[in-house]
Amino acid sequence: MTTRPIKIAPSILAADFSRLGEEVRAIDKAGADYIHLDVMDGHFVPNISFGPSVIESLRRCTDKIFDVHLMIAPVDPFIEAFARAGADIITFHPEAGPHGHRTIQAIKAAGCRAGLSLNPGTPVATVEPLIDDLDLLLVMTVNPGFGGQAFIETGLKKIAALRDMIDRSGRRIDLEVDGGINFETAARAIDAGADVLVAGTAAFAGGPDRYADNIAGLRGGA
Repeated sequence: MTTRPIKIAPSILAADFSRLGEEVRAIDKAGADYIHLDVMDGHFVPNISFGPSVIESLRRCTDKIFDVHLMIAPVDPFIEAFARAGADIITFHPEAGPHGHRTIQAIKAAGCRAGLSLNPGTPVATVEPLIDDLDLLLVMTVNPGFGGQAFIETGLKKIAALRDMIDRSGRRIDLEVDGGINFETAARAIDAGADVLVAGTAAFAGGPDRYADNIAGLRGGA
């Protein structure tokens, strides 16, 4: 059992898009810590979601931290737009541009916290040169692009390795996990060292009356 506080970051990709503002208000009231916003461009990943204008409209619905995951390439030209739209954390993939450290600098210059996301095929060593400047590490336990995929078991070793790296750094860095998170895999991710869980289907299942129970269940592994 961990003594780390566990944060839940529901992914709005699993929400009812016909009433998205109401969904964000409901998941906020139910106890979400972050609101996770997956931005996909149909190029870096094989799907298209939404851009800064949707985030800007949702910003009026909640004061919770907007955890914006950019699955786009290139990243740098769009950082300012997402920051202005209301992002609090902007997370990018190292494969999305040639100069990861420059991207981190641009995110922080825009007034946001900087996150780095590791795909299942991205090695842990990618983090080493950047860890002193990061505020969040996101481990993808599915290949990014679509919700509802099954949890990739090898992600647990990556979570554990990054937990050790963070602890050795002495810095406060969120260790977030996204992909196939349900009540069972949430507990295993927490045991491996995660302290932020992104959940789509598991958070939004059953409609607003179930959201608080869903979030409590996801924390249950703690």
